[in-house]
Amino acid sequence: MGTMVKNVSSIDNVWNLPTSVLWFTISICLPLVIAACASTTTVSRPDPPSISSNTTTSESSSANTPTTRRAITPLSLTDQEALEIGKRIWQNECNGTIDGLTSWNKNEEFASLGIGHFIWFPKGYKGPFGEAFPRLVDYLIANDAPVPEWLRENFRKGNRACPWTSREEFNNDLQSPKMQELRTMLAETVGLQARMIGRRMENSLAKILDAVPEKSAKEQITTQFYRVADAPLGLYALTDYVNFKGEGISTSEAYNHVGWGLRHVLEAMSGTEQGKAAIVEFAQTAERLLTDRIKNSPPERNEQSWLQNWSQRVWSYTK
Repeated sequence: MGTMVKNVSSIDNVWNLPTSVLWFTISICLPLVIAACASTTTVSRPDPPSISSNTTTSESSSANTPTTRRAITPLSLTDQEALEIGKRIWQNECNGTIDGLTSWNKNEEFASLGIGHFIWFPKGYKGPFGEAFPRLVDYLIANDAPVPEWLRENFRKGNRACPWTSREEFNNDLQSPKMQELRTMLAETVGLQARMIGRRMENSLAKILDAVPEKSAKEQITTQFYRVADAPLGLYALTDYVNFKGEGISTSEAYNHVGWGLRHVLEAMSGTEQGKAAIVEFAQTAERLLTDRIKNSPPERNEQSWLQNWSQRVWSYTK
C-alpha cells in the first residue's frame, strides 16, 4: 500500500503530529465533535446477582458463580471509553496508521475502511459478511461530519456501492484525490467511528437474544455476556469482537453451518469464575472457534494466513 503521510506510523504519532490538519482535527476538534454528538452516560453495570435459596452457601462458590439475570441491563460506554476502545481497534485493524484506514485485503472481494475496517462492497457483489461502511457514511452525514462531496453526492443519488471494483483497481488508485479525501475523512472522525462501534456492542445482546429461541440458551448467553462485561477490559473485548466478527445472528456468516460470532463464543463458554478468568475463557473460546472457521473455510480464501493475527487480537483482551 502506498504511503500518504510518511512520518505517521502509529496512533501515538497521529495524536502528536505537529502543525497538520490531522493534529488540529483530532487533538482539538475531535473532543468537541464527540461531546456534541455522543452520549454522555456513564457505564451502567448490571445489578449484583441475587442468590437463590437453594444456592450453595460456600463463600467461594457464591462469589464465583454468576446467576441468570431476569432482564437485560443496558451497557453504555462513556465518550472517553468509546474513544479509548476505538484507538485499540484502530491499532488492531490498521496498525494505528493513516494508510491502513483504506485497504483491500488479499483474497477478499471488498474494501475495508476506517478504524473498524468497515466493509464496503463494489456494485453487484453480495457476500456472506455484513456490509458496514454505508451505514458509517450515513452516521457521519447525520452528525454533520466532514464527508467528501463526491461521496455525499453518490449517496444522495442512491449509489452506495464502492466505486472501485477490484483490489487491483483499488490499490492502483491509492494516491488519487478521492482516496486521499477518504483517508482524511476517516482520520478526522475517529471519535464518531468509535461511538458507532460502541453502540453496536450496546445493542448486541438484545439482537442475539432475539435470534435465539431456546430459553436455556438465552440464559446462558446473558450470563456469559455480563460475566465478560464485568471483567477487566471486558467492554473492550465485547466491543472489538462484535465489530471484528459480528453478533453471530446471520445464517450466511458461517461455514458448513458453523459460526464464529459473539453469540457462538458466549454459547460455548461454560465457566463461572469472575474477573480475568472470564476474559481468558472468552479469548480461548474465540480462538478455538476462529480456528474451526479456518478448517471449514473455502481453501481458495487461504484463511490460515490470518490465524496468527486473529489469535493475537483476541488475546489482546487479556492485557
